[in-house]
Amino acid sequence: MLRALIRIISLPFYLVPAKLRTGLIRGLVVVDSRIGNPADSLRRAFSIADTVNLVIAERATAYGAGEHPKHRLMAYHDFFVENIEPGSRVIDVGCGYGAVARSIANRVTDVEVLGIDLDAGRMSQAKAADNPPNLTFVAGDVLTDLPTGEWDAVVMSNVLEHIDGRVAFLKDLAKTVKPARVLIRVPLFERDWHVPMRRELGVDYFSDKTHFIEHTLAEFADELAEAGYEVVDQQIKWGEIWSVTRPR
Repeated sequence: MLRALIRIISLPFYLVPAKLRTGLIRGLVVVDSRIGNPADSLRRAFSIADTVNLVIAERATAYGAGEHPKHRLMAYHDFFVENIEPGSRVIDVGCGYGAVARSIANRVTDVEVLGIDLDAGRMSQAKAADNPPNLTFVAGDVLTDLPTGEWDAVVMSNVLEHIDGRVAFLKDLAKTVKPARVLIRVPLFERDWHVPMRRELGVDYFSDKTHFIEHTLAEFADELAEAGYEVVDQQIKWGEIWSVTRPR
């Protein structure tokens, strides 16, 4: 409905050549940046950048026929696949529409994969995809509905930052699921100078409004240690922390 309304409103702009449209938008941004003091103009510029980034994400997903191209371009599925042993039982916590879980199920020999997520829409999308028989999806809240029993590996791909009580959650995960390793991917605070600049200006610096934190390296290490986890291997890629951990 909203997209249809936007399309109707934008119809007159179809008559304006693309180069002219882009020039007008750029010109307005530059003119606006000169109004008021530098701090205020920076706040407005960051707000405009956020809107542009939302548009880029939506158009990128459309370009990828429903799947964001970052899965392919960043190749971060490889990090999870390469750190899971053949024959493992794997839980993908906060699996979304199941892209990572499907990669693991398709690419790791003799694995059993369970994806869990609270979002009903994403669960429907995950279940409707072309899934192999060794992959199952269940709807549930990862804070209260984790399956019991022993699982060899837990995957958390851009999930931990969405949880408020992270240390308590990680402790409960270790007790309930008893994983041999936990593979974590989170956005890094130190990914770009814009991030601390935004914080200094009092502007939202999270890459997603549902995040509770975007970790510094020190914060990430402290939370893992407090939860009783040790880092087996870790790398910084694409402005993110990719960490292989295990409960002590």
